[in-house]
Amino acid sequence: MKTTIIAGPCVIESAELLDTVAREIVRINQKWNTDIIFKASFDKANRTSLKSFRGPGLEKGMQMLSDIKSRYGLRILTDIHESWQAEPVGQVADVLQIPAFLCRQTDLLVAAARTGRTVNIKKAQFLSGQDMRYPVEKAQDSGAREVWLTERGNMFGYNNLVVDFRNIPDMLEIVPNVIMDCTHSVQRPGGAGGKTGGDRRFVPQMALAAKAFGATGWFFEVHPNPDHGLSDAANMLELEKLEGLVARLIS
Repeated sequence: MKTTIIAGPCVIESAELLDTVAREIVRINQKWNTDIIFKASFDKANRTSLKSFRGPGLEKGMQMLSDIKSRYGLRILTDIHESWQAEPVGQVADVLQIPAFLCRQTDLLVAAARTGRTVNIKKAQFLSGQDMRYPVEKAQDSGAREVWLTERGNMFGYNNLVVDFRNIPDMLEIVPNVIMDCTHSVQRPGGAGGKTGGDRRFVPQMALAAKAFGATGWFFEVHPNPDHGLSDAANMLELEKLEGLVARLIS
């Protein structure tokens, strides 16, 4: 299975941020012969606080992602939260991502599958790897030609996540492409006083451990100055560190 790498900022903050990250991804792709998929969210509909930044919304956000796609020739991944979003998002995005908390939402899975695009389903924080055969079946039975699964840890309360890497081989029995979400896995959900905290120091270890367990791909949220990011600031990886980590993973 070809290595899948997904990288980009958590949320669309500005056109300038998208350009900065896209240029670096293109450079890495050219140097290392990779095909990193560009990721950014047009709307973070599951923020901890009502006051948190959500993004530019679907219409403006998809236009900005379309501009990145045409300008840099990158494939695009973004997430959807409601079934009606699938059709317009599928006109631009190559991969439609189902957020972890929504991976059992039948109408969302069906709508994503019907676009004909690849569907990346994040494993819920409350499910095992083996449980993910049922969301996959929903997508496949609705016409999805390609379905990926993504590991991002399990939550037992107390503002923390635990990763059981056995979920990776378990999910490889369901689909051939299982991705490790290395940055969301180091989150501390709701653990920073009305917003999610995290610890990006452990991102490389998450990636390397997942490689040992057979992951076929990796997901990184990156930012040139993550501490000033408007979403997931504490767990995003510094953009300057992406190349070194990619080089270790594909070697």
